[in-house]
Amino acid sequence: MHIVGTAGHVDHGKSTLISALTGTNPDRLKEEIAREMTIDLGFASMALPGGETIGIIDVPGHRDFVGNMLSGIGGIDAVLLVVAANEGVSAQTREHLAILDLLEISRGLIVLTKCDLVADRDLLELVELETQELVEGTSLENAPVLRVSAQTGEGLNQLKLTLAELLAEIPPKRDLNRPRLPVDRVFTLSGFGTVVTGTLLDGSFALGDEVVCLPGGKTGRIRGLQNHNRKLQKVSPGYRTAINLNNLSKEDINRGDVIALPGTYKPTKRVDAAVRLIHDATNELKHNMSLKVYAGASESLARVRLLGVERLASGEEGFVQLELEEPLVAIRGDHYVLRLPSPAATIGGGVILDTQPTRRYRRFDEVTLTRLEQLRVGKRADLVMQALDRLNVTNLAALTSHTSLPAAELENQVAELESAGEIIFLSKHPNPAKTQLISAQNWQSTTNRIVGTLDEFHRNFPLKAGISRELLKSGLKLTQEHFDLALGLLNQEGKLVEQGTLVWADSHSILLTPQQETLAASLLEKFTESPYSPPDVNNAEAELGPDVLEGLIATNRLVRVSDTVLFLPDTIESMKTWVQEAIQANGSMSLAQFRDHFQTSRKYAAAFLEHLDSIGYTLRKGDVRVLRTIKT
Repeated sequence: MHIVGTAGHVDHGKSTLISALTGTNPDRLKEEIAREMTIDLGFASMALPGGETIGIIDVPGHRDFVGNMLSGIGGIDAVLLVVAANEGVSAQTREHLAILDLLEISRGLIVLTKCDLVADRDLLELVELETQELVEGTSLENAPVLRVSAQTGEGLNQLKLTLAELLAEIPPKRDLNRPRLPVDRVFTLSGFGTVVTGTLLDGSFALGDEVVCLPGGKTGRIRGLQNHNRKLQKVSPGYRTAINLNNLSKEDINRGDVIALPGTYKPTKRVDAAVRLIHDATNELKHNMSLKVYAGASESLARVRLLGVERLASGEEGFVQLELEEPLVAIRGDHYVLRLPSPAATIGGGVILDTQPTRRYRRFDEVTLTRLEQLRVGKRADLVMQALDRLNVTNLAALTSHTSLPAAELENQVAELESAGEIIFLSKHPNPAKTQLISAQNWQSTTNRIVGTLDEFHRNFPLKAGISRELLKSGLKLTQEHFDLALGLLNQEGKLVEQGTLVWADSHSILLTPQQETLAASLLEKFTESPYSPPDVNNAEAELGPDVLEGLIATNRLVRVSDTVLFLPDTIESMKTWVQEAIQANGSMSLAQFRDHFQTSRKYAAAFLEHLDSIGYTLRKGDVRVLRTIKT
């Protein structure tokens, strides 16, 4: 469904035109009807010649109500810029056009109303020429000019036909699976409760959906959905929507709030943005000015931090960081308008580039300005890579949120970047939230840190087998999940080895010095002379030192079976073979039988048999052991 908005000076016939087109008077407030002046947003619908039903938002033209105008104009597909033929271009015509240009609304028609009041055709030509000159260099510079009269019906059919042709060229609204409804109206209905209205963006809502009202955070549930009095089970992006809500009162919701699915949007009080001043701005934009920011249906005072320059004059462009007094719910690519609080006047606006900047920037930092310029240009690859640089390891769902790209476009872009070697997948999964990826640059940095940590550890402790996983993880700033994925991929790439709780570089080898080898040979001879009651750990450390002993254990020249007991590998294998044969012959075996057969002490017998239990070789049942599985 397409939404069309009106714009133009007060008393130029916007509401009368809508009434003539739709049969509905968009002025709903008693004061509006009494004063014959639109104060707040009005709504209507009509069927175009091709059969499509469109929604129409009628906005106030009086300068005192430009804030109300801005709350409704942001979600439209096209605009009818209304100019009274008997008056020509007026003050609010210019301001409304400047706002449309800042919002980059490029589809529209210029409608000369009240043509029945102008008998002089030459005067009509002059007014038409004036409007064409007015829109030159703006987003509406190619808009057709149509002459109509709401009183006589002149030109109304042509207006409908031209509007139908214009709207037919508009592609379907994007669906990011993250619906949000900026609230432009909230009220209660007897028997129904709280109702909010707005234009649905970026996703779909369905009956029964749990929703959250942001920025407040209170949750509710969708009880009913309507589009221009038609009940719906589901509503798609771009539809003018009324939502009946459970568990949310009128007092819980304000104009400018956003209805969304829980967990999909994060309110912010700081945004990075591109800014442009209108050509007839009444004031320069200076650093730290306090201005009103209008985005979606919301408005908030903000401190404007000007980046890269000291000031901007009429028509100039730049970058700003907006520090808002009230939380804003927005995404990258949303438009906003800046107005002076007093005397009220529009001076500029632009596009939001980042809704979650990590910090205040130094105003003249070249790296920051380059990043913002890349965001402004908006190449998809740049957007994806910048988001990845900030997020480090992330998933496709989070990447969709940070880039504001439709899921299909993002997946295509990610596939291209993977082929180009710019992106590394740590894991792939049908669920986008479980598909983990990282930029090649960040992956190289992570790899360098992991390999560098291992190399440093091996240099400092050359006789240790490896570093503990926890010690390695502590310096990497990765979640446990991302750490495990990174080690798994590096293991596949042959850059490291994992065994139990230890990690070591694949190239790591333990070499004893000749002196250390002499000491080791003397100790190992004692293990050979008394294989079943060899020196214990304390005696071995006293003879070799803990580092050399650890080197012998790491190279499997000795095997540690408990905190205090060591054996030669061959001794362990011979004892295991006997245990297996004894249990097979007798059905079980006791500790005393093992001790007596090998003529050793209970200390060594108990340590070895508990070791066999721990590796799943035997199973203790009371005072005896049986084979868990037969291993050779």
